[in-house]
Amino acid sequence: MTALITGGSRGIGAAIAERFASEGMNVVIHYLESHESANDTARRCMRFGVNVMTVSADLRSREQLLRMREKLQHNGMMPDILVNNAGIAHFGMLSDVSEADWDDVMAVNLKGMFLCTQLFMPTMISRRFGRIVNVSSVWGLSGASCEVLYSTTKGGMNAFTKALAKELAPSGVTVNAVAPGAVDTVMNSNLDAEEKNALEQEIPAGRFAQPDEIASLVYFLALPESAYITGQIISPNGGWMT
Repeated sequence: MTALITGGSRGIGAAIAERFASEGMNVVIHYLESHESANDTARRCMRFGVNVMTVSADLRSREQLLRMREKLQHNGMMPDILVNNAGIAHFGMLSDVSEADWDDVMAVNLKGMFLCTQLFMPTMISRRFGRIVNVSSVWGLSGASCEVLYSTTKGGMNAFTKALAKELAPSGVTVNAVAPGAVDTVMNSNLDAEEKNALEQEIPAGRFAQPDEIASLVYFLALPESAYITGQIISPNGGWMT
């Protein structure tokens, strides 16, 4: 089987790529600009003896994604598993969000997921097997002050997941979302030590998740044995939100 992970060069995406590779799956690591990080992740995946590709594309561009699909087809790497992981964060009060900010975050987090899914799901439908896993956020379930824009995109991702799951279930394709709480990644590196400590005290587990813990859940949802799990939003968050 082959898995395509968008935003797979680092953080949660890189952990997902490595987990799939460690289980013998071929991996396609998508990235936009993080060329060296993508290559580093690819080298770690290659240690497991699987086929690995890196491919750069702007998720906001249907044209670039069509070229990416052609490249995967040419190399026999069309995915059985699509992990829509790529996303950008935005922190700030709604009154300060510009129209350009809104359009940019919406385009990456929602339009990118839509385009990738639309382009790669036909092959899954024809094979009558496929797994689509969308990496959302706990804020898509509960919302977060000063993260209205980001929360909106993740809430949209969750609704997309539930609706598409019903549409594709008769074709043997499952669609689920993983909505992590606080994860120890670059995206949270803007927090200083005091802020991180305060947040950890709010989490019953007393710590941030590690990327490989999120990757384990994504891998589980991608297994053939998970065929009866679809349309679910699963939030690994250490008991923070229930």
